[in-house]
Amino acid sequence: MDLTVENLDIFLGAKKIIKDIDLQVANHSFTALLGPNGSGKSTLLKSIYRVLEPNSGTIYLDDLKMKQLPTKEIAQRMSVVSQFQNNSFDFTVKEIVLMGRTPHLRALEKESTLDYQLVDDALEKTGLQELKNRTISKLSGGEKQRVSLARAIVQNPTLMILDEPSNHLDIKYQLEILRMIKKLGVNALAALHDISLAAQFCDYIYFIKEGEIKYHGKPKEVITKEIIKDIYEVDCEVYEDTNTHNILISYYTSQMKERI
Repeated sequence: MDLTVENLDIFLGAKKIIKDIDLQVANHSFTALLGPNGSGKSTLLKSIYRVLEPNSGTIYLDDLKMKQLPTKEIAQRMSVVSQFQNNSFDFTVKEIVLMGRTPHLRALEKESTLDYQLVDDALEKTGLQELKNRTISKLSGGEKQRVSLARAIVQNPTLMILDEPSNHLDIKYQLEILRMIKKLGVNALAALHDISLAAQFCDYIYFIKEGEIKYHGKPKEVITKEIIKDIYEVDCEVYEDTNTHNILISYYTSQMKERI
């Protein structure tokens, strides 16, 4: 399912937080939304997964306005991994992941053998099999993030919206989670904070600052020292690893030009 955002504006009180944003995620691409803290990344994503109502503009899923689609149909095709995971009830990991199948069930319908197979597969992919009977209150922040991703995978979406999906994760799981999202082969839009990881895994990047899309393009087109300076106000050098061809970034202090 393709995502198109056109001319989106969002106000919080009298302040305009999102300013005339256009954005597209299509062709099974993994797209990153990058920018400094407070730039509007989470606010933009919340409008896409309908927590916030835009003041103007239109969001399309494929060629249909999202406002015209039933909530259940959206839930069958779009899954969300938000930044902060709150659970009012202390369910087990397996119970929470199984909730991802709810949009695909009719009223009062019980989960099938296939549903449970999908849950086991998602638990395996996210490294949660050994924790499946543990209650959510006994998990670390990183473990809770992996539970949220497993639930989103079980939902069997064609579009994933992810707000800092590698938040709270150590480097091993950061790499595994992003690699997993890439391998799913669905349209994915993720707000990320690590530019190097975005360059490694993402097909397309949007840089946002102060609520506006400032630059967008393929990683090698937009990850430059000039753009990073403009977006993050830091000095750096950008180069390509000759062995892996990954984009690497060395940051410097603005005063001493010392490598960080």
